[in-house]
Amino acid sequence: MSADQVFHSRSEGIPSEGVKDQYADGKAARAWNKFIGDSNQRTQNYKDFLTGILRKHGCKNVLDTACGTGIDSMMLIDEGFKMVSIDASDKMLKHALKARWDKRKESNYDEWIIEEANWETLPSDIETFLPGTKFDAVICLGNSFAHLLDEYGDQRMQKMCLKNFAKCLKPGGLLFIDHRNYDAMIDSGATPGHSIYYNCKYPVDIKTSVLVVGGKPQLIALDYCITTDKESNETSEFRLCYYPHKLEKFTRMLDEAFDNRAKHHIYADFKPMDQVSVPGFFIHVLEKAKN
Repeated sequence: MSADQVFHSRSEGIPSEGVKDQYADGKAARAWNKFIGDSNQRTQNYKDFLTGILRKHGCKNVLDTACGTGIDSMMLIDEGFKMVSIDASDKMLKHALKARWDKRKESNYDEWIIEEANWETLPSDIETFLPGTKFDAVICLGNSFAHLLDEYGDQRMQKMCLKNFAKCLKPGGLLFIDHRNYDAMIDSGATPGHSIYYNCKYPVDIKTSVLVVGGKPQLIALDYCITTDKESNETSEFRLCYYPHKLEKFTRMLDEAFDNRAKHHIYADFKPMDQVSVPGFFIHVLEKAKN
């Protein structure tokens, strides 16, 4: 079921093929850029979590499969990693390309590759610009994977995309993928305004709508309202729709994508699961079998 069959998205648009681009009109892309800020506004917990695990496993070449404005890729480039950044939204990629241009005098940005690509055809898309390449790590963070809705009612496309992520990894490579705590959101009908990923300097209000079909949650719509100027009461508003992945089912889907042979660790807001009673996010880290 697509988002526009149920909710009218303020950020309409469908690319020529593949995953629906909810940022296609540019409005959400511009507002999102204000929401997440720059690389200096990434939380230290996030940076330490991600770079710590990457370095522990000797990862150097990283594929960012949902680079958006390029903020996470830039954070990792600044930490010494080589990045390939892809996104299905050309509107979001414009921000990433501009960021690379702005950094053109810094040598560590010379090798930053930015391309438009689709999760549904990811291995073949990468083959067109980096033939024969496999990565030490693949990241899909910031609740990005939940943008892919369940068109057929059996999650077949989501399962295929997860398998494509696995195919892009070298033996022993790592997949980092997350989702909001949709179990808690469905129960409470609310979404935490504070993000574990970025320190937004603007007040943010998020209204949560849950679509239930046949007794099962099928879609969650989040209406963001960001107050960018308190004196004039200027705001940026946009809606994004997500598939509400439940922890148990998503964990099983990930294991199956790696043929049940990957080492699979789950974290709650970048901490061990037993340290956070009601996390905002679950972060999965899977290590692909070495043979």
